[in-house]
Amino acid sequence: MMSDYYGPELERKFCQIGDQVELGANATISGYASLFGEVDQGGDVVTKGAYGASLERLASSGTKVKLLWQHDPAQPIGVWDEVREDARGLYVKGRLLTETRQGLEAAALIEAGAIDGLSIGYRTVKAERDAKGRRHLAELELWEVSLVTFPMLQTARVGAKADDLAPDTTAQDLAGVFRTLRHTLSDA
Repeated sequence: MMSDYYGPELERKFCQIGDQVELGANATISGYASLFGEVDQGGDVVTKGAYGASLERLASSGTKVKLLWQHDPAQPIGVWDEVREDARGLYVKGRLLTETRQGLEAAALIEAGAIDGLSIGYRTVKAERDAKGRRHLAELELWEVSLVTFPMLQTARVGAKADDLAPDTTAQDLAGVFRTLRHTLSDA
């Protein structure tokens, strides 16, 4: 359960991956996990610079932002090789680990178009409400960026590119991945 692992204050924001998603042996993905100044479906707006202090703390401690499947800390699916703020938002670049069951499933689902979202897991450090009741998030403690099914911030997009799937990944392997996923989802 999320609150047991991260504590009761962990929040999530979702972003759309985009229309052109290609994955392969390297399963490289990149794009924006959060966009500054955009109002999301929860009425929150992330302010430019909101991640700066958190990213500095992570860098100084040698810790990386985690790449998870659907915010599940028991399902890491890859690594974020680059996480940074720029003028537009929080940019991420990483690799799905297709050597793992979860990473292979994620790659197959992205390639099939079944998964098209990113979501950040964070704690709010500093925020203010405006006259319209929107929360302006000025400082966030970033924990993870997940691949998810349902994005909240529709305008933030990420593209994914890599080589073709590894030659030993057959249609039978992918069918098995989808059977496993269907079974997992039916148990939820």
